[in-house]
Amino acid sequence: MGQPPWTLDLRTRLDQLLDEHRWAAHDSLRALSEAETRASLVPSRTTLLGLVKHLTYVERFYFGHVLTGRSLKELGVAATPGRSFILTSRDTIASVQAAHRAACEDSRTAARTLGLDHVLTGRKVRSMWALYVQVLRELAQHCGHADILREQLLAARPGRTRAPSA
Repeated sequence: MGQPPWTLDLRTRLDQLLDEHRWAAHDSLRALSEAETRASLVPSRTTLLGLVKHLTYVERFYFGHVLTGRSLKELGVAATPGRSFILTSRDTIASVQAAHRAACEDSRTAARTLGLDHVLTGRKVRSMWALYVQVLRELAQHCGHADILREQLLAARPGRTRAPSA
């Protein structure tokens, strides 16, 4: 018995899913003001702009650090996940989106020639498919957060009314 049709090109499908979530995060900042993207709507440090900055860290951590062995300092990202949410005065929608796009492209380049069964032996042994699943989990979780934050920001605009409950 052969493989089910949906597994014939699993790598292509995983790459598509990663890119769908990458662009959803990137586009979550679309048509918002700088102040809106920096608004603190939850008790944690999480802001919409900080969330996209954090996802840049995720790309750099897994595909830059774990996959290639480069240091976080060399990659130009925060030393810890928590610090990756912190915004500086230099962080703008344009700069965070540009850094995110560059990190995603670097991730694609680093992974391009490695099969899903490739074994990574850096800090701990793991397969390429496990790294893909981890990054996809991070992206999916944070895209959900971004959806909610964006909805809150748009609902708070003057003249907006809540949709009637069902």
